[in-house]
Amino acid sequence: MTQAATAARIDDEGGGSRLSAATLIGPATIVVAAGIIIPMAILFRYSLNQFKPGLMMVEALTLENYIKFFSDPYYLTIFSTTIRVALTCTIICLILGFPLAYKLARTETRFKNLLIMLVVLPLFVGNAVRAAGWMTVFGNKGFLNTTLISFGFIDEPLEIMFTETAVIVGIIAVNLPFMVLTLQSVIEGVDRAVEEAAFSLGAGPWSMFWRVLWPLALPGIIAGTILTFILGMNAYATPVLLGGPKFKMMAPLVFGQFQLNNWPFGAAVAFLLMLTTLILTVAANLLMQRRYRR
Repeated sequence: MTQAATAARIDDEGGGSRLSAATLIGPATIVVAAGIIIPMAILFRYSLNQFKPGLMMVEALTLENYIKFFSDPYYLTIFSTTIRVALTCTIICLILGFPLAYKLARTETRFKNLLIMLVVLPLFVGNAVRAAGWMTVFGNKGFLNTTLISFGFIDEPLEIMFTETAVIVGIIAVNLPFMVLTLQSVIEGVDRAVEEAAFSLGAGPWSMFWRVLWPLALPGIIAGTILTFILGMNAYATPVLLGGPKFKMMAPLVFGQFQLNNWPFGAAVAFLLMLTTLILTVAANLLMQRRYRR
């Protein structure tokens, strides 16, 4: 067989594989895209309407809802708080989740499935129930304060409930299993011989991690951080129950506006929340891929 015929055959096989891949992922991609684009288009259209008490929503084409949001320090504070909390929870989940995911991926014990089930088990409990559990821990007469006072470490209860710290802890508890499972599945695909080769060439644990394991696990890192960041940005039950009425994030703000029948402003806040989440996740994805592609 000539080289030209061989090249043509390879091109045909490559084209066939690309076509089959597109056929497999095409329907799911269309459904996911429609599930994002259609709701955002509806929210954007609603956000251009006007709110009038008694009429709820009046057809219009105005930007007054966006002007109201960006001109009021109250809403801008809520916006910045939501981004800060989501980023903090994502970073902490990555720091805590990577060692656990690595241990799960590299363990060869017969209890490996049991260990994975222990990570998955919290997902069987609703966010509101888990937040209620943290309330019994963080309350003035909760488990943490009672224990610290009984051992003489503190004289007065710590004010943990209805603070940003309580919200961050609660969101981390919800999001951490997603980070661990995502990282664990990717790290398992990294050949252990690559790590052993790095050690045999004189690399230390930190050098091996940063130069070998981290770049190879980057797809899982990106997927895990995107997933946990989206969940943090859109958290509702945890900020409401652990943050209290004075601590505000975007998701409870959206719900509150719809409760007040102010659909145009609620739609504007929801659209900004979704748009910000998409922009930040895409930007982070591109930056990380560009950083480790070099």
